[in-house]
Amino acid sequence: MATNQGDLRTEPRMEQHRNEQRSEQGKGNSQRSENQSSQKSTSKRGFAAMDEATQRMIASKGGQAAHQKGTAHEFNSEEARRAGQKGGEAVSRDREHMAEIGRKGGESRQSANRLARQGKEEKH
Repeated sequence: MATNQGDLRTEPRMEQHRNEQRSEQGKGNSQRSENQSSQKSTSKRGFAAMDEATQRMIASKGGQAAHQKGTAHEFNSEEARRAGQKGGEAVSRDREHMAEIGRKGGESRQSANRLARQGKEEKH
């Protein structure tokens, strides 16, 4: 599917314009205390505020454009192995998480052994 470069440039601008309009509408509320305005907002903004379908459509266009341009990165097996290794190292630093994984594995193994013993007992 071919993409139009104009679409890639104008869609984010239109979304930014819509967000700016929403922002301007909200500025009329002067009843906010200084305390509230100094707190960080937890509401979603920009790309995160879009529905999932719109995010996927825009992200898809970016990926397609990168492939057409020839700048998209494709992992070879060595790069993929190293990326996986880094992820494993990062996860294993969380001792609590690793302990939980170990507990689940032990519980699963115990239940499998228990079921196997019950199966043998039924046959005899």
